[in-house]
Amino acid sequence: MAQVRAFVSGNEPISFMLEDRHAAYGWITDTLRQFGYGRCNRADKGVLRQYLLKVTGLSRAQVARCIAQLTDGGAIRDRRRAPTVPFVRRYTADDIRLLAEIDALHGTLSGTTTRKLCERAFNVHGDARYERLAGISNGHLYNLRQHKDYQAKRGSFDKTRPTKVNIGERRKPAPGGCPGYLRVGSVHQGDLDGIKGVYLINAVDEVTQFQAVFAVEHISEAYLLPVLEAMMDAFPFVIRGSTATTARSTSTTKVAKLLKKLLVEQTKSRSRQTNDNALAESKDASTVRKYLGYSHIPQHCASQVNAFTVEVLSPYLNFHRPCHFPTEYTDAKGRIRKRYRYRDMMTPFEKFRSLPDAKIYLKKGTTMKKLDAIAAECSDNDAAQRLNEGRTKLFQFINKTQQRAA
Repeated sequence: MAQVRAFVSGNEPISFMLEDRHAAYGWITDTLRQFGYGRCNRADKGVLRQYLLKVTGLSRAQVARCIAQLTDGGAIRDRRRAPTVPFVRRYTADDIRLLAEIDALHGTLSGTTTRKLCERAFNVHGDARYERLAGISNGHLYNLRQHKDYQAKRGSFDKTRPTKVNIGERRKPAPGGCPGYLRVGSVHQGDLDGIKGVYLINAVDEVTQFQAVFAVEHISEAYLLPVLEAMMDAFPFVIRGSTATTARSTSTTKVAKLLKKLLVEQTKSRSRQTNDNALAESKDASTVRKYLGYSHIPQHCASQVNAFTVEVLSPYLNFHRPCHFPTEYTDAKGRIRKRYRYRDMMTPFEKFRSLPDAKIYLKKGTTMKKLDAIAAECSDNDAAQRLNEGRTKLFQFINKTQQRAA
């Protein structure tokens, strides 16, 4: 016992700890029997317990349980349960990092949209890395977004901020399943020190969700007429009608006049029908605000913003960003309902291509072959990378101009 006390009271590190649990149990049994633990006094028992703790590396509670088992039953048994077999992991750490990468490229879209992008990356663009993610469920995709590997790769992100917009129209257009009926909305990039920002004109086709975004310095005929003429040319099909949001600004009135000059039917809002122009308003939030933000953009940067929206943003939205398309059905009460099914998700170009006799809606000089070539020019992820790089350059230019002005 004198040697045991000297060993316990010493500060020298030990190099012979018993890491194997079964070997530790055998050594504890031999040690307690050697010193006659049951006949020892209280002080010696305490020294022996410290000795067992130091050599085995077990906790005080574990050593106490071992002593109790030996005293009561004459043997120390391993009471641990058999190790449980974990569930087989279908999605690896590489898949989680790949999900974080695609979210970083596309700006953390909704779960179904991200699923469709993974599916297209594997099936359409032949990227074998997305083989497992192509079949992920919507719920488990959000589970992976909470994983520590995803957070380490992606970092924090903000959800889309909802905005309340007063929507109203006087007559709802009836496209009858034919493309060419546009929903037009305007977005203002705020004021700063009494100085107006640029205005963004966003036009969305009601049937295919084909989209064209343009930037102007002012809402006036001199600025809007060239943009509206370019807007008519931006769509691959013939434009038959346009519906604009009735706002308190003068933008709607001037847009209506200019569209009338271009011989395009213009409809106005209906009172107490708040969902008539919801498509244009939702696209303002989910595309224009998502990629250009809410901060002030000076009017003199309108040409640079317009080049970005026309050359980079609009092609990405039309050929590489999947959208939900509703399926209408009549419920038991005879009301028309809409259901958004995952299998109906596709890009606006794929939706246009799926229309019966889609070729008859094409404008003169536009062919399906040309549109297919644009869609196959790059993958969805490459288009998103180009979008992010173009947006970074745009805002670097805007920040430099604002610093010079200050």
